[in-house]
Amino acid sequence: MTAPDVTEVASQKSRRRRLHPAWFVAAVAFLALVGAAGFRAAPGVLMVPLQAEFGWSTTVLSLAVSINLVLFGLTAPFAAALMERFGIRAVTAIALCLIGLGSALTVFVNQSWQILLTWGLLIGLGTGSMALVFAATIANTWFARRRGLVIGILTAGSAAGQLVFLPFIAVLAQDPGWRGASLLIAAGALAVVPLVLRWLRNSPADVGVLPYGAETAEPAVTTAAAGDSTNAAVRALQVLKRASKVRTFWGLAAGFAICGATTNGLIGTHFIPSAHDHGMPETTAAGLLAVVGIFDIVGTIASGWLTDRFNPKILLAVYYQFRGIGLLVLPLLLGSTVEPSMIVFVVVYGLDWVATVPPTAAICRRVFGADGSVVFGWVFAAHQLGAAAAAVAAGFVRDATGHYTYAWVGAAAMCTVAAVISATIRKDAAHKEAAPVAA
Repeated sequence: MTAPDVTEVASQKSRRRRLHPAWFVAAVAFLALVGAAGFRAAPGVLMVPLQAEFGWSTTVLSLAVSINLVLFGLTAPFAAALMERFGIRAVTAIALCLIGLGSALTVFVNQSWQILLTWGLLIGLGTGSMALVFAATIANTWFARRRGLVIGILTAGSAAGQLVFLPFIAVLAQDPGWRGASLLIAAGALAVVPLVLRWLRNSPADVGVLPYGAETAEPAVTTAAAGDSTNAAVRALQVLKRASKVRTFWGLAAGFAICGATTNGLIGTHFIPSAHDHGMPETTAAGLLAVVGIFDIVGTIASGWLTDRFNPKILLAVYYQFRGIGLLVLPLLLGSTVEPSMIVFVVVYGLDWVATVPPTAAICRRVFGADGSVVFGWVFAAHQLGAAAAAVAAGFVRDATGHYTYAWVGAAAMCTVAAVISATIRKDAAHKEAAPVAA
């Protein structure tokens, strides 16, 4: 080996020893997800005080949550395409501003249609742009290795945000009231915007490096660096057209729809009202959801680690079945006090909450290649459509029967269906029509 070769190798080793910029980007993305997560903790806590002040029914408030969840999902694939077209930083900053604006305007509502506008439209568009597809886009753009782990860590950012916000929202909803809680959510989202504008970078090329773990300067997964001029909406729809021809897409979408129904749609929206029906104080029920958030962080990061090492479709099947068992026994566990059995449920459900994200995103990447982030956006849209349908359906069940038992049992049955679907997914099927997979 010649002297210049030795020098070059030493330089390369020195660069490897330095912390790769991808990890700084991931850290800022994590904080952005934390800041955007405040509203995810809000509906279950704020429904009871809003009902007490305005007399709105559970169905009406569930409709506002459903609009939010639908937009949360349907915005995701277009947001992924917008990130490819205009860059991650700009889209993320605008999304956080929308969340802050919608939350701040909520303090002025006095008619039910206004809560549909703030909770539903504004916050729905903002949170949709900061959805789990954001985590997949960061991982696919900045990382050639450790993608599963990174998606797990970033997905845990939403859980961490709920954990940070939920206890404060619950306390503020009592005194001074739900308006103070809404302002806290707005402040949390807006506080992260300066960090995003200063530190979040669109691609490794912006700082003159390769993606973490990449050995050669292969084309990036996303098209932003290449200056793709395709309209973001057109690209998102083109990807959907290609993906819809592949059976794996429909399997992932069906499973993820059930995932959304049994997390954001049911537990996230109706656990606190259901616990309140059984005599449990709202602050206690909110504390249980905070514990779910703690174990969600652990479970999601662990799931990312497992996804890098094991068959993701088997992981999905196991996750869904465990969730179904938990929902089946939940009606027996609810009461005015917290028993040890409820603690077990909260821990297990927390570990399983969004553990489905890393394996689902991994299958999207393997099957759909360069389209993977946008395809995951469409799969996530199914997740939120399922969540929206479940939020409304559970509210209707509660108003019609006076309890949530049928909603919990029905959701348990759906989880078994999701487990079967996941076990039959072909995770390595070639997607011939998609853009080629980068080596």
